Amino acid sequence: MKIKLSRHAKRRARLYKISESTIKEILTGINLPQGKHEIIKTVKGYKLPIKIVISVENDIITVITNYPLKKRRK
Repeated sequence: MKIKLSRHAKRRARLYKISESTIKEILTGINLPQGKHEIIKTVKGYKLPIKIVISVENDIITVITNYPLKKRRK
């Protein structure tokens, strides 16, 4: 699968100091069906878990946004 970052995702990554390689590392090996998905993952080196919102279409993963998750879901 090919991984693309939207302009918004690139700006959020730069703002929150999340490297593109970290985002791609989280997404490699994940087999998801078509549609939108939210991934929340704890990554070593970051205080807060990282939330990544993606869209999967025709074997292309497009990262819509990414940011540190400040509030946990209940």
